[in-house]
Amino acid sequence: MVHQIVKPEKIAATAAVLLEQSLTVPAVFQREGIDQYKGAEDDTINVTVEGVLPFRTYGWRNDRSSSIVFDEYKERKVPVTFGGDAYNAVRLTDEQNDFDLKGWTKLARKQTEALAKGLNFEAADYLSKAQYDVVLGVPEYAMRWALIRARAMLNRLQAPGTRRTLLVGTDWESTLLEDEKLNLAQNVGESEAVSALRDASLGRRYGFDIVVAQEIDPTDAFALVDSAFIFANGAPSVPQSVPFGATSSYEGVALRWLRDYETEKMRDRSVFNTYRGFRNVRDVLVGRDPNTKQAFVGDFDHFVRAIKLELTPDKASATAATVVPKVTAGTTEAEKRATELATITGVKAPTIPDAPTA
Repeated sequence: MVHQIVKPEKIAATAAVLLEQSLTVPAVFQREGIDQYKGAEDDTINVTVEGVLPFRTYGWRNDRSSSIVFDEYKERKVPVTFGGDAYNAVRLTDEQNDFDLKGWTKLARKQTEALAKGLNFEAADYLSKAQYDVVLGVPEYAMRWALIRARAMLNRLQAPGTRRTLLVGTDWESTLLEDEKLNLAQNVGESEAVSALRDASLGRRYGFDIVVAQEIDPTDAFALVDSAFIFANGAPSVPQSVPFGATSSYEGVALRWLRDYETEKMRDRSVFNTYRGFRNVRDVLVGRDPNTKQAFVGDFDHFVRAIKLELTPDKASATAATVVPKVTAGTTEAEKRATELATITGVKAPTIPDAPTA
């Protein structure tokens, strides 16, 4: 048998690249490291959220009888908890190593694929369970309208003007591809994919990169900016008791590989794992008083960097599914929060188009 020379650093580096290229849902999240969580009590840190300030105007050539208004700048501390260890572990007999796999590269690829699938599902679960301030019902005949409304809604919500993605389920994918007005079908299979994200991309329309994710509900879609969700990730350290192990990272995605040998059973053990966590980003908004024309800072934070869209068979179902903040005279915090968002942004339920006539 030819003697195998396996460098753990090389295998770990290859696996990190494979893991990053196998991600779809986490790939559209903003990435951050985990160093700030180390040593934190209960794995919780206080993230500083920058404050916002309103603009004001002063009367031109006035008699100076009134003073200007001084605003107080405030930053908020938001508690964020990190926690999660995704892994894949396999055993490899001598016979498998020497006669079947003929090396560790193939096994590392398969383990990394399993790890990526788990991260995709976990990110999709977090995305789906988030509390959205705006949910739009979309009849399946109104795909072009849906993209235009989603774009307008994010603009109205003052979402940052960074990269925008429309992450869609498989029912959305087929409906979008069948819409001749969008002409997305020609984009599928144009070039060889270099990553799972690129392979899942349907094209770009109305400012959105349209990406299909099999892990989310087929009838759901999410319009979001890249800073709406955070994917925190880091590699566990290699224990000193393990002589054969390494960590590596690629494009903000990190993992660890450990390998040891069970002498009494003559088999190797291979473990890949990574620390991970997810969170979303909320914003305090600046409004403008319609009477005084002066700006003011809102009292609540809002999730305005993403909205949810639900595919429905007809207009009535779409109307029932649509949920947007309404201006009410309510006194509960939830009612005040919704009223503030509607007042500042002017967001309201859109007029859903009728089905086209045959």
